[in-house]
Amino acid sequence: MHRFNQRIASALEQRQEQGLYRTVNCLRRGQDMSVQFREQSLLNFSSNDYLGLAQDPVLVAAWQDGLSRYGAGSGASPLVTGFHSPHQHLQSQLAEWLGFEQALLFSSGFSANQALLFALLQEGDHLLQDKLNHASLIEAGMLSPASMRRFAHNDPSSLERLLSRVPENSPKLVVTEGVFSMDGDLSPLADIAHVCQQSSSMLVVDDAHGCGVLGESGRGSCNFAGIKPDILVVTFGKAFGLQGAAILCSHDVAEYLVQFARHFIYSTAMPPAQAHALSAACGIIQRDNWRREKLAEHSDSLAQYLLPDVEIVNTQTPIKPLMVGNSERAVKFADKLRQRGLWVSAIRPPTVPANSARLRITLTAAHKDTEIRALAQAINEVWHEE
Repeated sequence: MHRFNQRIASALEQRQEQGLYRTVNCLRRGQDMSVQFREQSLLNFSSNDYLGLAQDPVLVAAWQDGLSRYGAGSGASPLVTGFHSPHQHLQSQLAEWLGFEQALLFSSGFSANQALLFALLQEGDHLLQDKLNHASLIEAGMLSPASMRRFAHNDPSSLERLLSRVPENSPKLVVTEGVFSMDGDLSPLADIAHVCQQSSSMLVVDDAHGCGVLGESGRGSCNFAGIKPDILVVTFGKAFGLQGAAILCSHDVAEYLVQFARHFIYSTAMPPAQAHALSAACGIIQRDNWRREKLAEHSDSLAQYLLPDVEIVNTQTPIKPLMVGNSERAVKFADKLRQRGLWVSAIRPPTVPANSARLRITLTAAHKDTEIRALAQAINEVWHEE
């Protein structure tokens, strides 16, 4: 057996023994928020489709219209022949809506984050990240030539202390998320922005889970906090109901990324039909305030229907972690909910810290109040069985 095969077999066996083995489940999307799994119909409470756009007939029609106009694929990277009029329109639309000079499109949030950090950071730079930032950001920081430190989660004082140890004239980049995907909590962006201003640090905010959900007309967590970062990353796989990402920035930063961001230069551009559909999604997000109002109603209803001793974190976002602690218990909890017709994913280490396994419940505007009530009833039952 090759040494690589031995290593692979050993790692898989260890992951099994730790109760952390992951599997890819093949689902078939049903009507509204239901999914089919092994012939069972389940209500889906693990989707990031916060505004319910992924199956919205208007958005589906927009993508079909884009296909009929522009074909299936872009055919090349943006710098060759892959950049088309729908891409340009979407970039302008995003920049105007979110208040930046320029937007640059990417095929995923992971690639956008890594492209940004790899292109910006050089040896001698200092990168400071929230300890719970997304894996794409932490990995990029670790692999970059910059010196990276992680400040305590959502703690501006910790950030300030770390920055005080950095030479005054050194380039400093601070990166945080607007909404943290596993806990659903908001970053104290106003305080972090103040620390950055006082220390002459550039601020980057990844608002994957805030854009579309928070702020005026869904402008996101930065608008909600009343700040404007130097660079904003938004993704389209959550509230937009589609896929992809954009970096919002100044003209100079955008031009710099076009020259030096390898993920942009050497990746095939997203299909123009997809960009066309994303423009439609952008318009829906701005117009349909009722979707955000529905999310707020569902949050209030879930808190009302759950028994007081259920350890759910009451957040300002559609992400509602149900803290379980033990990984095995989290899996059993999820299985019992599945038996009751509910799909709620168990999240375990290393995605979250040790002993903080949880059920990551997500609400969407497409859920009905009766479905929220059914979820709460099932959680109440299973919680007291454990």
